[in-house]
Amino acid sequence: MAVETPARIAVLGAGPIGLEAALYARYLGYDVDLYERGRVAEHLFQWGHVRLFTPFGANCSPLGLAALSNQDDAWKPPAAGEFLTGRELAEAYYGPLSKSDLLVDHIHERTEVLAVGRGGLLKGDMAGEDRADADFRLLVRDARSAEPAGRRLVAADVVIDATGTFGQHNWLGEGGIPAIGEMLAESHIEYGMPDILGERRSDYAHRHTLVVGDGHAAAASVSALVRLGHDAPYTQVTWIVRREAGQPGPIRRIPDDPWPARDQLAESANRLIHSELGHLIFRPGTVVQQVIWHEGLEKFQVYLGGQHAGEVEVDRIIANVGHRPHNQLFAELQVGEDPIRGAATRWPAEGEARPDRLLLATAEPDFYVLGAKSLGRDSRFTIAAGLEQIRELFTILGDRPDLDLYRSVR
Repeated sequence: MAVETPARIAVLGAGPIGLEAALYARYLGYDVDLYERGRVAEHLFQWGHVRLFTPFGANCSPLGLAALSNQDDAWKPPAAGEFLTGRELAEAYYGPLSKSDLLVDHIHERTEVLAVGRGGLLKGDMAGEDRADADFRLLVRDARSAEPAGRRLVAADVVIDATGTFGQHNWLGEGGIPAIGEMLAESHIEYGMPDILGERRSDYAHRHTLVVGDGHAAAASVSALVRLGHDAPYTQVTWIVRREAGQPGPIRRIPDDPWPARDQLAESANRLIHSELGHLIFRPGTVVQQVIWHEGLEKFQVYLGGQHAGEVEVDRIIANVGHRPHNQLFAELQVGEDPIRGAATRWPAEGEARPDRLLLATAEPDFYVLGAKSLGRDSRFTIAAGLEQIRELFTILGDRPDLDLYRSVR
């Protein structure tokens, strides 16, 4: 059944997909509330120094370009083929988009959604029945107001969760659980992608850093530390991965990778384990078992298990071990979780149509998860894939299979 305008849609998260989903909804005439616990495009700023693998043309929508160009004749977008950093993309496109006429009065920054439920219904109520007649109830907290005055309940007809996964890191320990002592040392461990060659240079120059992970984030961290070591010769890196290293190296390359820059990073990082023996120690088949942070010395004592079991003392730890979705947010909704990926959406079962596409609908009517969070712990998300999710979602909400604003609005 179609959700008619002007129904109220709550969008959670003002990252790229949240902003684009809110914009699509506003073009169609829906009332929208877009909630963001930080600032618009917060995570793009947090890793703002990192250059994206995808060009600008793959990270914007025709609706966004139209909204900005129609509002300001002088606005010029970056070139479609330009590869921007996270900060450049936020400043050139998403920041201006958030201030456009269609969105500016609908964004609630510094406002965190703490929980989503149904008015008058618990998770187990009306199992197998249509719960859509009960409005969604969202508990939100205004970070700028004192507790408990900053908390309030708001209602919505549709909820789109685009909160991503970036704020919820995985753990260092064997089997994905925290290593002994990791929780105590958590505030001293870097779980993101620090600007090693820029504003964080002094934190890593002439220091010994332990890097944990075998993905592209770890490849970028190790590559930056090795480059730093060429100028700061006492810089050391110990890189551990839990898998045995196959050929050609620890970073798995994607066959026929559509984004050459991503493949180049994997290839160059794999070469480092053979060419940078002076700065880099590589330890495959190895896991972190215990972490001790010595406050007075500002050093970690790390106990390793596996193929290279032993003890190592380091100044810094970069844990590029991935992120996971925060599904507790909708614990009172009838939303399942993929047992492998931890995602609220699911891949079609064998024999279902379109086996290569996520199914957007959940068991909870009018509740959708878009963006990186829809893939759970799978990190292969791109903004272009998120835009396709948005287009498909509104064909469902409007009950119009041929609806495609990205094609009709230029």
